This record gives sequence, C-alpha cells and structure tokens, in this order.
Amino acid sequence: MPNLLLELFSEEIPARLQGRAADDLAKLMTEALTKGGLTVGAARTLSGPRRIVFIADDVPAHSAATVEERKGPRTSAPAKALEGFVKAAGLTSIDEAQVVKDPKGDYYLAKSEKPGRAASDIIAEAVPEIIRKFPWPKSMRWGTGRLRWIRPLHSILCLFDDKPVAFEVDGIRSGDITFGHRFLSGENITQPKVVKIDYISDYAETLMHAKVVVAGEHRAKVILEGAHTAASDAGLALVEDHGLLAENAGLVEWPVVLSGQFEESFLDVPEEILMTSMKAHQKCFSLRSAKTGKLANRFILVSNLEAEDGGKAIVAGNERVIRARLSDAKFFWENDRKRPLEGLTALLGQVTFHEKLGTQLERVERIKTLARELAPIVGADPDDAERAAHLAKADLMSETVGEFPELQGIIGRYIALAQGEKPAVADAIAEHYKPQGPSDAVPTAPVSVAVALADKLDMLVGFWAIDEKPTGSKDPFALRRAALGVIRIVLENCPRLPLWVGFVVLGRRAMSALLRNAAQTKVTVPVAKLGSDETLKEILRLSEKAALLLSSPEHLEVPPQQWERERANSLLAFFADRLKVYLRDQGARHDLIDAVFALPGQDDLLMVVRRVEALGRFLETDDGKSLLALVRRALNILRIEEKKDARAFDGEPAAKLLKEKEEKALASAVKAVGKDVRAALATEDFEAAMAALAKLRAPVDAFFDKVTVNADAADIRENRLTLLAQIRALTLDIADFSKIEG
Repeated sequence: MPNLLLELFSEEIPARLQGRAADDLAKLMTEALTKGGLTVGAARTLSGPRRIVFIADDVPAHSAATVEERKGPRTSAPAKALEGFVKAAGLTSIDEAQVVKDPKGDYYLAKSEKPGRAASDIIAEAVPEIIRKFPWPKSMRWGTGRLRWIRPLHSILCLFDDKPVAFEVDGIRSGDITFGHRFLSGENITQPKVVKIDYISDYAETLMHAKVVVAGEHRAKVILEGAHTAASDAGLALVEDHGLLAENAGLVEWPVVLSGQFEESFLDVPEEILMTSMKAHQKCFSLRSAKTGKLANRFILVSNLEAEDGGKAIVAGNERVIRARLSDAKFFWENDRKRPLEGLTALLGQVTFHEKLGTQLERVERIKTLARELAPIVGADPDDAERAAHLAKADLMSETVGEFPELQGIIGRYIALAQGEKPAVADAIAEHYKPQGPSDAVPTAPVSVAVALADKLDMLVGFWAIDEKPTGSKDPFALRRAALGVIRIVLENCPRLPLWVGFVVLGRRAMSALLRNAAQTKVTVPVAKLGSDETLKEILRLSEKAALLLSSPEHLEVPPQQWERERANSLLAFFADRLKVYLRDQGARHDLIDAVFALPGQDDLLMVVRRVEALGRFLETDDGKSLLALVRRALNILRIEEKKDARAFDGEPAAKLLKEKEEKALASAVKAVGKDVRAALATEDFEAAMAALAKLRAPVDAFFDKVTVNADAADIRENRLTLLAQIRALTLDIADFSKIEG
C-alpha cells in the first residue's frame, strides 16, 4: 500500500519543542486519517531546527464504503413527522425507507451507502485544519497573514504514493519541494537550495545531499562520536551530558564538532561553575583529564557550518565569548566565598517562600527543628543535622546561584568547606535537594538524609496545611517529586519513619504559623467545643497572637482538630499514590498496596513495602491463591448478610452453637492461627505471618464444602457469621483482602 510524507518547514524551532511537536503531529495525523476511514501502518516522525516530519506506511488509497442507518418514526406517525424524516434522511419518498418490525410498534429505517473517498482528498482536508490548530505552547503571526505558528512557516511538503497532495494554508501551497541547509546547500547564503522530493523512500538521503541530517538521533550520534574523537585526540575524556547532546542535535542540521580552550587560571573556580557556564551560555561540552579526572581547560562546541578555514574563526569566536562568561562566573564566585554563610542565611528573611507559609528564613527554622528530630532516626548527629539545615538555603542569596540557579546547594557546599564547616555538614547542604528526579541518586550520608527528609516533609505538610495540593497534571510546587523523594530516601536507606505522626507534628507547627496571620486561614469553631480538645489547646499555646483571634465570647477562629486530621490523612493517601507509582515501576501490584494501606496506622513506608512484598509472594503460591478465593467468599457473605441485618457480626462465636465438626475445626484453627499471626507481626516477620495464615486454607475449604452458613435456626446462622467475621478480623491484621483483585 502507498506511503505518506508530510514535512512542515519553518524558521528555527526551539530545540526543547521539536520532539513534542513531532509527537503532536503524529497523534493529530493518525487521528485524522483514522477518522477519515484510513488505517495507518507503521508511523514515524523526524524533527530538526527547521522542520517536523510525519511518515506513515501502508495507508490505503481509498477509504472503505460505509452504510449509515437512520432510525425514523413509527409507521403510524403523523404525516408531518414522516415528511421531516424523509427530508433529513435524503430520501425522495417514505417508500424508500425500510419498515422494521418491532413488538412496541413498527418503525421506518433509512439506509444510505456512502462511497469511499480517495486518501489524497482526506489528507488534503485534514492537514490544513491540523496546521491551523496545532498545539504549540506559544505561537506567532507574521506578515499580513492570519496563520499562527511557532516561527514563520515557509513551505509544506506533502506526498502520497510519491505524488504531491495539493492544498493551501494561508497562501502556502503544498507540493513536492523542500529546502536544504540554510548556508551550505545553495550557491549563496541568502538562498538555500530548493530540493525536489520524487520518492518518499529517498527523502532523508536526498536531504543529506543538501547538507541536512533530517533524523535527530542521527545528528546526536554524529555529535557524540565526533566529540569523543576530538577528546581522545587531545588525550582527554568527554563529560557526557545527554540533555546537552539532545539540545545541540536540535540546534544544527549539519553538525560539525570543533574543539576550543580557555585559560588555565579559570580552573581555580569550582568545576561545576565552569561547566554550567559553558553549557548554559554556549552549549559546549566539558572535558576532563583521562588520567586524573580533573576538569581540563578545553571544551567541545558544535557548529552548523563547514567553514573553509576548518572552523578556526568559529572556535576563536566561541573562545572569546567563553572567556567573558567565565570571567563573570569567577567574579561572582570570588565575591560569594568572601561572604559568611551566616550572613547569607540572615538575608533569607527578606525572601518570601510563600505568602501563606512565610519567608525562606522561617522555613529554614522549621527545617532545622525537624532535621534535629529526624537525626536519631537516621543515625545522624543532631547538632550537625541542625547546623546543616540552618545553612542549607544560604547560597540562594549568593551571586553565583543568582546567575546559575541549578547550582543551588553545590555553591553552598563549597563556601561551607572554605569557611571551615564539617564535611558532613557541607555535603548535606549540597545533597539535601536530592533526589531531583527518578534517575537522580538519593543521599546516603546520615546528616544529608536528615536534612533532605526535613526539607521535603516541610514542603509537603506546609502546602497541605494551606490546601495547595497537586491537581490533575498541575503540580507547580513539585510536590509529587518531593513525596517520591521521601519514599526513595526512606526505602533506599531503610530508616523507620512513622509518617502520620510526623504529618501531625509538622501540621501543628504549620497551623500555628497560620494562626499568627489569622487573615490567611480561618475556621470558626464554637469555644464551647474546645474544652476537651487537647490539640487545639496546644495550638493555642503555640500561637503568640492567639488572643487576637477571638471574634466574640462564643467563637474562636482556629483550624479545628478534624481539619488537621483530615489533612494528615489526605497527605498519607497522597504518599500511598506515589508509593504505588514507585512500586509499580519496581513490578509490584497496585491492589496489594491498597490492601495494606487500607489498614490503620500504615504510615511506616519500609514496613508497608515489606508487607506488600510478603503478601505478593504469598499470593503467588497455591495456598495463597486458594485462601484468597475463600476469604473473598467469606467477605462477600458477610457484606450481604450484615447489610440485610443492619449490624456487624463481631465478637466470639459460642462454642455450644458449633454443631458440625468442620465449623468446630475452623473455630479452633482461627484461634491457633491468630496467635501465630499476631506473634509473627509483633516481630515484623511478615513471611511467618503469611505462612501461619496459609494453615487456614484446609479448614476454611472444608467449612464451605460441608456447612451451610445461612442455617434455618437464627442463632446457628448468627454464630456461623460471627465465625466468618473472625476470619475477616484475622486477615485484617495482614491486609484488607477485599482490596485484592481476584
């Protein structure tokens, strides 16, 4: 079957938008073709600085004919209704309609056959609409036209079955031509070569002759191989950076790798500053000594030109710019290292973290307190943890971080070491932001772990306290990343961290801060209800200005205990969702996480994971699978009967009402297994708890096989339901089996 090629050629598209634009084009084209009745075989995209491309294989030349049915009125309907149906269905008379027999009354049915359409017609109709409504995050208009695009759109190449598909968009006519490299393909730099594409299969090769490498992955490969070769020739090693590689591949159509250098005197500046400056300003790769691993005074740049002088002028120009940029960076660094971190920390009081959560300095005070409390849990020195937390945000006020925000923490570490802070404290300043993504390493040093956890928990509890939670795809404060960071830090370092208690403690502090600014968050509660509310009394004691909140003798405006508890539970549920994402990536089942989190008090992430893992292994065994089915049967019976009787069948079954040997055996087994399960759980031996639970399989199976639960005698029925409720209670010590999928 024929192939389809669509290329949209424009002025330079920002590198960061090219991949997304190509994906959007593929999605929109596939949807449009499918809607038009055309199947699409293998589809692929290409993208570069000046073009996004969609190629689809095996697209049929015509869409299939279709038959449309329109149900009409009853045969007994008034004449006016029949006339309206005839007109709407495109019939000449009602006699052309088919009469359908129906028990409720016969009715008319009109059938019309719509012939298939040529694929080229469907494409010509779809593409202009896609171009006009293309979802660029930002777009522009140019000239006198009305079309909006990321940059001025110059041409549209559209071939189907190697023949041009004709249409027009805002004066731009589609055809079989595109353009080569802006400077290298034409006779002069003002006029790139016009390239005619005769065959879709030759598209990439034809453009290659016009000095355009059309596939982004091909350009990236050329850059990476050239950079490694240039580094090796100089006796150096390339510092690989996949993000920078992708950006360079999106900036050039014909990549040419060149090498330059800068003065050795700049190597006195921390290497992260030099590397970041060269990357941010000139998109250059850094190099290291192959022997020592130290940063070298050389760099790799990627040009979009093959210069007659071999690139000497291009290299010299980049060296001049890099020299100026590194001079600025060195100036910032030398100024910053002279300023005490204590002084920078004090300046945080001038920076608002969030209008409802106070300044950065107030946040630092909260993190300090929490880091000190967390220190014994993670094996850190409390004084070191508190000191690191106190200085952790200081470099946000430095000139270097002001220029390069991505160096926050790193600059603080260098200044801390230069000013004589302990290495553990300095390292914690740099590492407390980690992990910043799924591929980033988590901190492992105890002081770093304490401060990193404190930083992230303060973020989460603070924003939950003011009801600023992630919604849908929106997460402006990166709270999902913070929660996943807590999960990874806890699981990969194995500290025992009871989250719910921490949420409540932190929540009280956050609400105490809110109470000091009553205009921001108020919940009116009758004073009469405060008598037995110890939580509110504590909050009032913490609040320096609580008296100002008295609006009348009868009411006090405060966040009530229920408000606090609901937010703690909501945050715990949020952690459960993040844990599902994390464990699902590790291969765990989401329903097992639900089953464990459904139990009360499951806020210890490490224990939740161990319980989930043990439950998963148990359910893979024959005993586990069979017992799950039997327990679910028991739960279903209880759910139906408890709803019918409007009561729960809790308590102990009466021994004198156990009539059948199978129910006696089950009652005995439940008691024995219950002791073993509780003993195993007391020592957190979840494997042993599962093994003990497996002993119920045979007696439960025999019970359901021989005993009628809903006996005629009411007392016998109630006793047997109570016995099933004991099984439910026993399994609830391990997990909520009703949450486990079959």
